[in-house]
Amino acid sequence: MSILSFRIPEFEAISNIFGLDLIWVHKSSEDPWVILDFPNEDFVQKILSRSISVKYCIELWGEGNTYEELFKRVKSYPSEKVEKYASKNRSFKIYCEAFMKKLSYEERISIIDMYSFLPLKGQVKMKNPDDIYSHFEFSGFDHNNLPETPHNLFFGRCIGSGQRHLITKYSIKSRLFIGNTTMEPTLSLLMANLAKVSKGDLVLDPFVGTGSLILAASEFGGPSRVGQKKRKKEESMRGNFEQYQLEKYYGDIIVADNSRPPWREIPWFKAIIADPPYGIREPTEKIGTLRENVSISEEHLPQHYPSKISYDLSEIIDDLLNFAATHLELGGRIAFWYPVNREEYNKKKLPSNSSLKLCANCEQILSSHTSRRLLVFEKINNQGCHSENVKN
Repeated sequence: MSILSFRIPEFEAISNIFGLDLIWVHKSSEDPWVILDFPNEDFVQKILSRSISVKYCIELWGEGNTYEELFKRVKSYPSEKVEKYASKNRSFKIYCEAFMKKLSYEERISIIDMYSFLPLKGQVKMKNPDDIYSHFEFSGFDHNNLPETPHNLFFGRCIGSGQRHLITKYSIKSRLFIGNTTMEPTLSLLMANLAKVSKGDLVLDPFVGTGSLILAASEFGGPSRVGQKKRKKEESMRGNFEQYQLEKYYGDIIVADNSRPPWREIPWFKAIIADPPYGIREPTEKIGTLRENVSISEEHLPQHYPSKISYDLSEIIDDLLNFAATHLELGGRIAFWYPVNREEYNKKKLPSNSSLKLCANCEQILSSHTSRRLLVFEKINNQGCHSENVKN
């Protein structure tokens, strides 16, 4: 699954959480790398402590479009910065990686031998060395038609890795309680970051099912499955929180109609994360009736189940943005998925609200014709919710 379009918005959201200013050297939503200028490694570690999109980060010693150009720039890297890691007491290893291509053992050894000019005096240690140096090369996205020589090459000292281990930790395969529409952990964790969820924040998922989105948010501060006739005793949303020792972050669940929210109309949520029903795998209905002047006798009220009517996606999104405009704290964010036809997509036709500013618009391609976009809005004023504020 490609998450390239999520990276820059995620970096910007995380930097905002920690109050950091990003200085971009190479900013691209298409290339599988970005280059930033940080004043010190503490800044880097803060980004890495939250980022799902980052695999690893290096202190860049050199880059080039050819091996000759790369080695020339590595050799010209300030010697005083290299000498800090060149002593006999520091073990090291060199790690080689190519994007969309697997380097053979012979290729990796050949590349490592080319770095014999480095003044590293320590012992080579493949497991738990003091320092890891990374050689990375990019040859394009078409793995069936790769050129003989890479387009871009990079070398540097590894500073650290992102939080991709959390994807395995929250794998649906090992999750106690899942459903037909349970969100994949990579996307759930990215949503939590883009919504700037932090410790102590009050977070709401108005369309919560098995709690995948709020479970990911907690990491930073009838039967649900087709064919399952009986749910096990421990299968519940709370059970998922208990499985990951996150029960202290669990608030509660309320069953309500999204078109008739039961909450007090005050700004008290720091973040709202949602995957609204599209009417494909989950029904889109709300409480209502097409009949006029309907009355229910008092004796039938205890057993009465409200009738339902169709709830169009445009109405769902209108209500969701109105809800966010009213119930989010100033500066709070709402992140939700919005389905689109790729051929008809027009950014100008995206839903909007005068109290909310669009901060991110990330596409997940589902097929050649369809995709869904993660839209992230931030509340910029307290004008509240009025129907004229919404444009869809």
